[in-house]
Amino acid sequence: MAGVVVEVRVRPGDRVTPGQEVVVLESMKMQIPVTAGQEGTVERVLVEPGQFVNEGDVLLVVA
Repeated sequence: MAGVVVEVRVRPGDRVTPGQEVVVLESMKMQIPVTAGQEGTVERVLVEPGQFVNEGDVLLVVA
């Protein structure tokens, strides 16, 4: 879903687990949490608050 990044909840070096909220988007006046799909360490965050993103955009890199 396309929307605006409201909050980035992780930083490079953070460990994440499947289902953990990593980014919050706002679309159609609703806040939508984006969750990690895999366990790993955040290598890079590619978005920042206020940035518009489209469905399918890469928000962060987890390895």
